[in-house]
Amino acid sequence: MQNQEILQQAADQARGLAIDAVHACSSGHLGLPLGSAEVGAVLFGQDLQVDPSDAEWINRDRFVLSAGHGSMFLYGWLHLAGYDLSLEEVKNFRKLHSKTPGHPEFGETPGVECTSGPLGQGVGNAVGMAIAAKMAGAHFNTPEHEIFNNQVVCLAGDGCLQEGVASEAASLGGHLGLDNLTLIYDSNDVTLDAMASASQSESVLDRFAAYGFEVERIENGHDLQAISDALSRARANNNGKPTFIEVKTVIGKGIPEVAGTAAGHGEGGAKFAESARQGLGLPEEKFFVSEEVRSFFASRKSAHQSKRQEWDAVLAAWQAANPEKAALLQSGLAREVPADLMDKVQVFPEDAKVATRAAGSQIINDLAKACPLLVSGSADLHGSTKNYLKELGDFSREDRAGRNLLFGIREHAMGAIVNGIGYYGIFRPSGATFAVFADYMRGSVRVSALAGLPIFHVWTHDSVGVGEDGPTHQPVETTSGLRVIPNLDVIRPADPEESAGAFVAALQRTDGPTGLILTRQNVPNLNSIPVAERRNGVLKGGYVARKEEGELELIILASGSELSLALEAADRLGQGVRVVSMPCMERFDRQDADYKESVLPKSFRSRLAVEAGVSDLWRKYVGLDGVVVGIDRFGISAPGDTVMSELGISVENVVKQAALAGLSS
Repeated sequence: MQNQEILQQAADQARGLAIDAVHACSSGHLGLPLGSAEVGAVLFGQDLQVDPSDAEWINRDRFVLSAGHGSMFLYGWLHLAGYDLSLEEVKNFRKLHSKTPGHPEFGETPGVECTSGPLGQGVGNAVGMAIAAKMAGAHFNTPEHEIFNNQVVCLAGDGCLQEGVASEAASLGGHLGLDNLTLIYDSNDVTLDAMASASQSESVLDRFAAYGFEVERIENGHDLQAISDALSRARANNNGKPTFIEVKTVIGKGIPEVAGTAAGHGEGGAKFAESARQGLGLPEEKFFVSEEVRSFFASRKSAHQSKRQEWDAVLAAWQAANPEKAALLQSGLAREVPADLMDKVQVFPEDAKVATRAAGSQIINDLAKACPLLVSGSADLHGSTKNYLKELGDFSREDRAGRNLLFGIREHAMGAIVNGIGYYGIFRPSGATFAVFADYMRGSVRVSALAGLPIFHVWTHDSVGVGEDGPTHQPVETTSGLRVIPNLDVIRPADPEESAGAFVAALQRTDGPTGLILTRQNVPNLNSIPVAERRNGVLKGGYVARKEEGELELIILASGSELSLALEAADRLGQGVRVVSMPCMERFDRQDADYKESVLPKSFRSRLAVEAGVSDLWRKYVGLDGVVVGIDRFGISAPGDTVMSELGISVENVVKQAALAGLSS
């Protein structure tokens, strides 16, 4: 390799940046930035094909730091490589409103490809990005012009690889033959509490070989030449296998007092900053970067820009030759969907009585025709979740353009991989499983909301209507548990037409994820409400489904399958009852004050809510003096309608409870 001397200087100066940043704020993690410094030098000084002047270049290599606690590794190298991350921002590490938060956050720092920190998430994200890159090549490359040929590189540690989500994702990545993916294992034999031998004894290398990876071990993870050679082999790999490189490093290298020990993981070595900097050959100046290193990376950045200009010429020729593909790509990058998307969904027959999951099958297939970049997947439940895209193929080794993803029984990996496809920035991905298993993927869902990813999930079999499978599969608490995640829209539609509005809402949203909560049991088409009111009402989150006649006496709120119960109860209770459909609390809460007042007048407090789930969240709408007909216990194994009735989710009980809500008899 060339430039070995300057790259070693860069590695030691990156160590100095990490030491100084962690010392300055008295918090952070030094182990990985110091232990993997040579890996960073080769990646950012030689291997990665990026354009630091344009962090969002669509054909860039993606680098994922799965071990996000080592964020100063990433910030130091992004700064040195010439991204829009100043030395002042590095000095502001972990300070309020800086571009260098404690863990990397997507959208906050140029060059950060995903929000990482929850261990193992980045591995799943990287698999998703590699899938998206293969999809992009299949959809957009032509024999004359290759515009997508980028690689995905992920750096992970023992903590990441001990997490189940990483194992799930890696297993699928190997099965799919993602030879554009390289996973670097920072193997330093240390975890936070103790040496790694206290909690693991398997050969991680053999495990990944069994997953279907091309594997190799670098015994000296500080040998620049060995790292360079391994990464070169990985980039040249076209044998249908992702690459796994175990790099044996010394955690905290550069601080002799803690190097190679569990104490080197966190900020424990920061108190030895002065002696460490001397040992690394650094001057007294804090946050030091030599002119030679800056000059090297400036030259590297210029070379990147020259290669980018060559790619731009290929792109221009491709655009001229393929205007329809170019328009489609631009729409994907802009996260655009057709303005008349709602009209693309067929209206359901008035006499339709189907589960909202079954309605979703028609809806998502209608939308897939209108949105060529919509991709869908399921955790081995397509037959139950009904979200399979018909005649559009399965993504596989043989078909990289297939738009259905078969995740296997890997809910958490599905969440992380869907996030990775979302981070890639072209496709609109979704995943599906039973609602009760949403908790298996909760870590990924939470991160998608934090990162503002425009992805969605289909969660079916929404409550005790599941029936005979019993309480293990009756998620009475799950919908409310998802509703409390900030920036996640949770939509529980009542019938086929509300379901149409729910799917369209999910695709129209560009600033965060959506979860669709769908029924197993059949529900009636609510023809007393015009189709447009049902569909567009979902976009607003809540709407008046039944207007009272004369004096308002009671407001009944409901979501999902319970809306039909509320409407029937209102008919029995009299003309003064208003029924409000509330399929999405989050969307409703974002409406302006006038709209919310028109649906739920503040001065009128006689209110009742009904939902086959835990009751507390409905208190924000009915108040402490209102009534909630809910289920604050686990379910029962019996036919679904029997369980509903037994647990009080019935027209008769709603009518009975109306008196407690203030309706005069």
